[in-house]
Amino acid sequence: MKRRYECLLAVGTRGQEDSVKETIERLESEFAKEGAAVEQVQKMEKRALAYSPRHLDTAYYVNFVFEAEPSLITKLRNKFKLDPIVFLQHYQQLPAKITARTSKP
Repeated sequence: MKRRYECLLAVGTRGQEDSVKETIERLESEFAKEGAAVEQVQKMEKRALAYSPRHLDTAYYVNFVFEAEPSLITKLRNKFKLDPIVFLQHYQQLPAKITARTSKP
C-alpha cells in the first residue's frame, strides 16, 4: 500500500550555483527511478546553516512530496547517503490525501 511522504534534502552546491536547477531535476529523477510518484517539488532557496558540516556555510533546501511504498524510504536514504551533493535528508509520513466530497441536494 502506497503512502504519502515528505522528504527535505539539503543540497551543498559550493561552486555550482548555476547548476542548482539541473541538480534538483536529477534528484527528482532519482525518486522516479526508484518507483516513487513525485507530487510536488518545493525549492526553498539558499539558506545559512546553523553549523557547518563538510565545511559548508550555506545549502539549498528542497522539499519533495511523493507517494511510495514504505520499504522504499530505506532505499532512498541509502542512495542519497552515498550522493556527495546531499548532506542532510529528513523523511516524514504525511496524512492521506483527502478528496473533496460533493454534497447531494
